[in-house]
Amino acid sequence: MANVKNHSLFTEFDINLFKAGKLFRAYNFLGSHIVEVDGEWGVQFAVWAPSARSVSVKGNFNGWNATSHPLSARWDGSGIWEGFIPGLGKGDLYKYHVQSADGRQLEKGDPYALFWEIPPNTASIVWEMNYEWQDGDWMQKRRNRQGLHEPYSVYEVHLGTWRKKNGGKESLSYRELGDELVNYVQEMGYTHIEFLPVMEHPYFPSWGYQVTGYFAPTSRFGTPEDFMYMIDRFHQAEIGVLLDWVPSHFPADAHGLADFDGTHLYDHADPRKGFHPDWKSCIFNYGRNEVRSFLISNALFWLERYHTDGLRVDAVASMLYLDYSREDGEWIPNQYGGNENLEAIDFLREFNETVYREYPDTITIAEESTAWSGVSRPTYTGGLGFGMKWMMGWMHDTLNYFKHDPIHRQYHHNEITFSLVYSFTENFMLPLSHDEVVHGKGSLMDRMPGDEWQRFANMRLLFGYMFTHPGTQLMFMGGEFGQTSEWNIEKGLEWWLTDYDVHKGLQTWIKALNNFYRSQPALYEKQFEQEGFEWIDLGDHANSVISYIRKGNDADRILVVVCNFTPVVREIYKLGVPFKGEYQEVLNSDMAVYGGADHHKNAKIEAIQETWHGRPYHIPITLPALATVVFERIIPNTSKSSKKTSTARKAKK
Repeated sequence: MANVKNHSLFTEFDINLFKAGKLFRAYNFLGSHIVEVDGEWGVQFAVWAPSARSVSVKGNFNGWNATSHPLSARWDGSGIWEGFIPGLGKGDLYKYHVQSADGRQLEKGDPYALFWEIPPNTASIVWEMNYEWQDGDWMQKRRNRQGLHEPYSVYEVHLGTWRKKNGGKESLSYRELGDELVNYVQEMGYTHIEFLPVMEHPYFPSWGYQVTGYFAPTSRFGTPEDFMYMIDRFHQAEIGVLLDWVPSHFPADAHGLADFDGTHLYDHADPRKGFHPDWKSCIFNYGRNEVRSFLISNALFWLERYHTDGLRVDAVASMLYLDYSREDGEWIPNQYGGNENLEAIDFLREFNETVYREYPDTITIAEESTAWSGVSRPTYTGGLGFGMKWMMGWMHDTLNYFKHDPIHRQYHHNEITFSLVYSFTENFMLPLSHDEVVHGKGSLMDRMPGDEWQRFANMRLLFGYMFTHPGTQLMFMGGEFGQTSEWNIEKGLEWWLTDYDVHKGLQTWIKALNNFYRSQPALYEKQFEQEGFEWIDLGDHANSVISYIRKGNDADRILVVVCNFTPVVREIYKLGVPFKGEYQEVLNSDMAVYGGADHHKNAKIEAIQETWHGRPYHIPITLPALATVVFERIIPNTSKSSKKTSTARKAKK
C-alpha cells in the first residue's frame, strides 16, 4: 500500500464547528493543501463523505489508480476522510474515488478545489495561490467608497463574451481583460463591475450558473493568480468588483456535488425539496449544518482570498418559497403549513450577518423578484439582511412601457410612475440585466418603437430616466452602445457597431450619465430615502411627461429632472420649483454629441414667482422630443460674505 500518512489540519474545536454549521472558513481545512509533515512536503487531502464505504485519491501521480492511496475516516463521526500524501505538489491532477455503501464506484472532483482542469476535463488540480496584491489603497479606503450613500453604477459582464479575439473564436484571458476591460470600464465611468459566475462550470452555455467548482475561478481564461491580477487591476483603477454567487442550486453532473458519497449529501433526497424543475438541478439542503458551513465558507472565500467587494446572490426567490415554480402536490409545506422555506430564510440571514460581520466594507445584493418584505433590511428587524435588492418590478414595468408606441403611452402612464410607490421600501438597484436580452427577448434596442432616430432617442431617454430614478443602477454589456441583436453566449459583443455615429453617440451618453451621477450628491446621498426624491408632476399623462426633484444632504442643491416620452417638442413647458433664482441645464439627452437633434438646448432660466405644481415658483423650459433633461439650481457664491463673517467673529473673540 502506498505511503499515505495519517495527518489532520483539524483541531477538535474545528470539527465541532463543522458539525454545528459554524466553520465558516472550512476551505482552510478541507480540500487539498500543500504542507510539510515530518520534514516531508506533500499534499494533505480532506473530504466530507459520511456515507462512503471508502475514499481514495487517484491522479496523474499514481496512474489514476483507485486503490493505491486510500484516505482514513476520522473517528469522531464527522464524516471526514483525510490523509497526507508526500511528494505531491502544485499542478498535480486528482480526483476522489468514492465507494458508496451500496457498492457503486464514484469519481468526484474536490468540492474545495482551488483550480480545475479546463472543461470538458473534470479533474481537480492541487494549487497554492501566490500573488502579491497591489490594491492596498483601495482596500484601505473601500468602506468610504462602498457605503449605501455612495454611487453604484454597475457594468454587468460575461467574461467569455465581452470581447473575442482571433476572429471571434477565442475569449480574452484574465490578464488581457485586466488591461482591456479595466481600461474600458474606467473610461466609461462605471463605479463597479459585476461578473456573471466565474466559478468553474462544466457547460459554457449555462453562463456559469451551473457550478461544480465553487472555490475555483474557471480555468478557461487562466489561473487563479491571473484572476487575481484582473481584480487587482480593477481596484487600482478604483473600480469595485462584484461576483454573481449561486447558492440556490447545483448541477447533477457525475463529477460534482450530486450523489457525492452515494447519497443526497448536499441536497434533499425528496425531489419536492431537492430538485429544481426549471433548471433540472439539485437544491442545497440548507438545514444541514455541514452544507451551511460549505456555502458560507464559500462566500467568505471570494471576499477574503480574491479581495472581491460584494456578492450578488442569484435566484433568491427560488430559495425563499417551497412552491417556487411548482404545482399543487409538487411541494411540501413547512411545519406551519406555509410555503416559506424556513431553513433557506435562516441560512440567508446567517450568510448576510456573517459577511457583514467579517467584511463590513463589502455589499450583498439579492436578485429577488417577489414582494417578500425586508429583503434589504437588517436581520434584527426581521429582514433578510441584504445590502440591496434588484428592483425587478421597475425593470419589467419600464421595459413594457417603452414597448408602447409613444402615441399610446398616455394610456399606460402608471407603468412609468408606479415604481415610486414602493421605491423606498427596500434599498433598490435598478437592473437592465442579461436576463432581458436572452431567450428570444431580443436586445434592448428591439424594445424601442419608431424609426432609427426615435429608437435611439428612446434608448437615451430610458437610460436618462434610469440614472435619475432613486436607487443604484446596473446594465448588461452591450446595452451601453445599443447592441442590436440578442446576446449570444458563443459570440462576442458587436463592437463594430460603435463605428456608426448613432451607436457611438449612445455610448457617449452613457459615459456622460456615469460621470454626472458620480459628480452629483443629489443622485446618490439619499438614493434609498424618501427625502431624496420629490415629485413635481407625476400626472401629466396627456403629454406623457414626468418631472421630479432629486436631493442630497444639502437640501438647497437640487436637481430638477424632466422626461418627455413622446416625439413632440414641448415649448414653454412650465415646471414648479421650490426656490427662486437661476436654473441651468446640466444634462440633455437630445444633444448632437449623443446623437440627438440638438435643437432645443435651454439657456439659464430665471425662476418666475408664480405658483405652479403647488410651488411658489416655476421655470418655463423647452422640452425636447423623447428626451431626459436635467436642471441644476445655481447657488449664489457666498464665499466673500462668509469670509467676512468669519473674520469678524475672530476679531470679536
